[in-house]
Amino acid sequence: MQVKVEEISFRDRLSTSTQEGGRRWLYPEIVKGTWFYRRAWVAYILLASLLAGPFWEWNGHPVFLFDLLKRNFIVFGIGFGPQDMNLLVLGILTFAVFIFAFTQVFGRLWCGWACPQTIFLEWIFRPIERLIEGNAVARIRLDEEESNPSKILKKIGKLSIFWLISFAIAHVFLAYLIGKKELFNIISDPMSTHWVGFLVLIAFTSIFFFVFSRLREIVCVVICPYGRLQGALQDRNSLLITYDLIRGEPRGHKKKGIENQPGDCVDCNWCVKVCPTGIDIRNGSQMECIQCTACIDACDEVMTKTHRPLDLIGYFSENNVVKKEPFKLKAKGLAYFGLWGLLIAILGSLLFLRTPVETIVLRTPGQTGMVSAPGEIANLYNFEVSNKTFVSQKLEFLSADKSNKISIIGHSAIILNPQQVLKGSFFISTLSPENQSRNSKVKLQIKTNGEITDEIETHFFYSPKTSTL
Repeated sequence: MQVKVEEISFRDRLSTSTQEGGRRWLYPEIVKGTWFYRRAWVAYILLASLLAGPFWEWNGHPVFLFDLLKRNFIVFGIGFGPQDMNLLVLGILTFAVFIFAFTQVFGRLWCGWACPQTIFLEWIFRPIERLIEGNAVARIRLDEEESNPSKILKKIGKLSIFWLISFAIAHVFLAYLIGKKELFNIISDPMSTHWVGFLVLIAFTSIFFFVFSRLREIVCVVICPYGRLQGALQDRNSLLITYDLIRGEPRGHKKKGIENQPGDCVDCNWCVKVCPTGIDIRNGSQMECIQCTACIDACDEVMTKTHRPLDLIGYFSENNVVKKEPFKLKAKGLAYFGLWGLLIAILGSLLFLRTPVETIVLRTPGQTGMVSAPGEIANLYNFEVSNKTFVSQKLEFLSADKSNKISIIGHSAIILNPQQVLKGSFFISTLSPENQSRNSKVKLQIKTNGEITDEIETHFFYSPKTSTL
């Protein structure tokens, strides 16, 4: 018996590669619909915030600074140093869990709406390219035609503008790392005094130029690891940009007087032409999809012209399309958001309990106590104090037991400059051993600018063979 085999079209390569394995250049069209304008508002607000971020100030200090070399970080005007590494790690972990939770429930919404790569490419570089070279058809013709003065002028003009914009973005990026004052010094001073900073600027500019002029969607499809996590995180309940295959199939144009009419999809391929990663959303959820909503606007435009209901492509879960189940958070999504809420609570508590000055006191190893004066025994301690604020702090060590005496070595008073870390030593002297146990606890009070801000408990030790100081 002969079995009829139906031809099935299956994509066995990336949307950005050719059959031979080379680069397939994409020329996405633009369609301005409801979702386009919604994304535009979000993009321009985020773009303005991103570009202004390192130049904002709060009480004379930047709102954001991520100085890796000096290990100095400022987030929303709050300074963090090496001693706050646990808070920074917890903050990064909290943000990562938020992204994972969001991806599990809403797919790559971050990629299409908030990722800097998408915002810069779709709202700055591609509009300039369309302005100079024209729409998708015009750009294809331009790239395919032989070199001529018009083509060379357009290409040089476009790439020159791209380089200037990349140069400006590099300045903003560097301002996040070294601060605007240091950046302005690099700009205003002779190049010979800041040649390292100038080389870093050129390196950043070259990277941004290469990404936005050549790599483009390759960053989202191949390089970015987050895109690879999408398939592992989302499931049939995730709310994604989805094609309603129940309503749309089979594809084709409806004709009067014919029974068994096709579905609502007219197979115009408009959703493919506008996709910035070159996929066909009708083939189901795919790794390259960045949830940019361009296909929704394109399909809605066609549905309007053909007098059919909107949302043939829209935000649906797979179960919503196939089983007609309404979208709701499932156990996995609730677990992710629950973990995110727990991390926020822990991080918020640690920030609330964070003191302006952090003090570490440790008894010097190997010391068993020394006779500091007749009838007194002293122990040597090492301390490290960190000023987490942007104002100077006057620090005092006091003993809760008034019979103990604290003598700081080499300092009459401890004055901590903003963001300063200071190390030193001090003695604690106490009464003779007949009134003390061999290993007793001593409680210290830390007074900052006249107010007690912390209490530390340490050990005081002595041996019958105590030496003389």
